[in-house]
Amino acid sequence: MQGADSECPSKRPRCDGNPRAPPNTPSAAAERSPGPVLHPDHQTWGPEQVCAFLRRSGFNESGLLKRFRENKITGSLLPFLDESLLENLGISSLGERKKLLSYIQSLSQTHIDTMKVINDPIHGHIELHPLLIRIIDTPQFQRLRYIKQLGGGYYVFPGASHNRFEHSLGVGYLAGCLVRALREKQPELQINERDMLCVQIAGLCHDLGHGPFSHMFDGRFIPLARPEVKWTWPYKGRPEEKSFLYEIVANKRNGIDVDKWDYFARDCHHLGIQNNFDYKRFIKFARVCEVDNKKHICTREKEVGNLYDMFHTRNCLHRRAYQHKVGNIIDTMITDAFLEADSFIEITGAEGKKFHISTAIDDMEAFTKLTDNIFLEILYSTDPRLDAAKQILKNIEYRNLYKYVGETQPVGQVKIKRENYECLPKEVADAKPNNVFLEAELQAEDFVVDVINMDYGMEDKNPIDHVRFYCKSDPSKAIMITKNQVSQLLPERFAEQLIRVYCKKTDEKSLFAARQHFVQWCLIKNFTKPQDGDIVAPLITPQKLEWNYPDLAQSPARIRETSKFRVQLFKDDPV
Repeated sequence: MQGADSECPSKRPRCDGNPRAPPNTPSAAAERSPGPVLHPDHQTWGPEQVCAFLRRSGFNESGLLKRFRENKITGSLLPFLDESLLENLGISSLGERKKLLSYIQSLSQTHIDTMKVINDPIHGHIELHPLLIRIIDTPQFQRLRYIKQLGGGYYVFPGASHNRFEHSLGVGYLAGCLVRALREKQPELQINERDMLCVQIAGLCHDLGHGPFSHMFDGRFIPLARPEVKWTWPYKGRPEEKSFLYEIVANKRNGIDVDKWDYFARDCHHLGIQNNFDYKRFIKFARVCEVDNKKHICTREKEVGNLYDMFHTRNCLHRRAYQHKVGNIIDTMITDAFLEADSFIEITGAEGKKFHISTAIDDMEAFTKLTDNIFLEILYSTDPRLDAAKQILKNIEYRNLYKYVGETQPVGQVKIKRENYECLPKEVADAKPNNVFLEAELQAEDFVVDVINMDYGMEDKNPIDHVRFYCKSDPSKAIMITKNQVSQLLPERFAEQLIRVYCKKTDEKSLFAARQHFVQWCLIKNFTKPQDGDIVAPLITPQKLEWNYPDLAQSPARIRETSKFRVQLFKDDPV
């Protein structure tokens, strides 16, 4: 017996324009076609569900479906497909491409994406695309909640409790602001939705590789624990005509990028330091211009002074906060503790394999578990093998820190090379003065020598030399502005080296001896005179004439003349 439905003409599918006929829409096609049930929210579709949607839409070519699978095209990516991308995926017919695009657009209309709104203390209420939210809601991103933005700086600045998590949200947001502004001002750049989303994802994910206590991990611990490791990241994914997109998040060309804009504002807010750079003004004047047959982000010529101020702000933040003498030595002590504990800490990675603190970077699952919490794991451990590391961290908690001895700088063009850093503690230990009685004997292992390279972000180069500007009269032409066209008060040099010495022994006799060693070392190496040199080493500083008569330092003849005069004074002294 036939079913009743087959006898009832009113329930048969019709295609004669009758309003009771099922509509010709993707959702209706999906309902009529056999195959797996598709979730009404296409954002949740994986590649297989996308392929099912294509088949139901009439795209049955197996090669096309294979390419969609190989490229892992998910439902959340469908709205960002354009004609050129569809052509690359094997749809050569213009009509077929337009047909599929219309299906995708209709699909998007059936499910309106709602932007997630986050109240950020720096940028206010910011909106993020649902795909960005899905990235944020992963264990790999959530671990950034447990990594301090300023590492050991939190032990110096009580307000600096913010983490890499909120900074990454801010960078993702600002990346969207800049790329969206460029798109609106210059439609000829053909910045599409996919470009904008990818730039925001880059901003969001740029700090996923940070380890515990941020730069302490990659700048101090890993170079000591695994000196053979080199981390490099190639730029790929966009054609050359869109290479300017790589200047938005981390600008290797001149250092003007949204990463800096966020940490300037965020760090100053939490540190209690005034931020003098207004990124919103830069965005207003940003344009893409042709420079040597390549497209680069440029700004108005009147903004050149503001950019010098931006790099000056960066330098001030490093001097006042990022390279704070106490914050740095706390980072050094945490590094020492991690090195002591490295062999005894086990972190479970993929397939149950065990990793240490220094090797967790080789396994994503293990690295996801590596956060600032490793500090507390060592501090509260009952494992006797961790006693040495535990004691160092206890000293931090009780503020029994390595003691600051002094700071100096190389003179002129002299610079200490990185390969010589390891020799410096021994040099200081060997610089024992002969004319000062010392009650403490110090060895190389008693000293920490911290070499800090301060610059404008490009070593000894002026970053503004790598910025191009445009004028109001011709916004399409890029020009260069030299330093002497801006102001006579700008710096002549853009890099310097600071050398700080600390002593691990904290008793008064050892500290007195350490200061004598340090000042004698500065004298031997022809470094600058320590600021408190006359106070802490009054028997050593008179030995170097340039330290007492700095105006004579460049005149050997006057030095000889003054030396004879001083000798005559001593001869004439009746005492």
